[in-house]
Amino acid sequence: MPELTRLHPDHGPAVLAFERENRAYFAASVPDRGDDFFDRFAERFRALLAEQEAGVCAFHVLLAEDGAVLGRFNLMDIEDHTAELGYRVAQHVAGRGVATATVRELCRLAAQEYGVRTLRAATVHRNTGSARVLTKAGFVAVGPADPAHLGGEPGTWYERVL
Repeated sequence: MPELTRLHPDHGPAVLAFERENRAYFAASVPDRGDDFFDRFAERFRALLAEQEAGVCAFHVLLAEDGAVLGRFNLMDIEDHTAELGYRVAQHVAGRGVATATVRELCRLAAQEYGVRTLRAATVHRNTGSARVLTKAGFVAVGPADPAHLGGEPGTWYERVL
């Protein structure tokens, strides 16, 4: 049974492997992170952990029984009882309800553990799978997202009151 757990320094190699293995899959539906992301991964990973330690963000990984990362589920910019949700799942588990179930679980955690009352998530228009996940997890479309927030692509903001 996969387990959603808070990001820990020991997760670095598994997160990098997850990102590398799924790069082309992710790029088909969201803007690519670019080579710099991979070239400077260790530095970026340390920065994420520092943001988490400061309470600005809460990063989580969905781990398989063997420790492989099946997905990343993040609460960003936690402030005034609101946060932004971001997530991605591995290609081999996509379309099986894993993202929807884990987003629902993260909504529960956001309210209980982090005091979040409102979650927002933006998705690019071409990422219909993500829009379906958000809708199934209780989010509603609330308006257009600035393309600058989505790697230059048009999209939609979704919101869920917890």
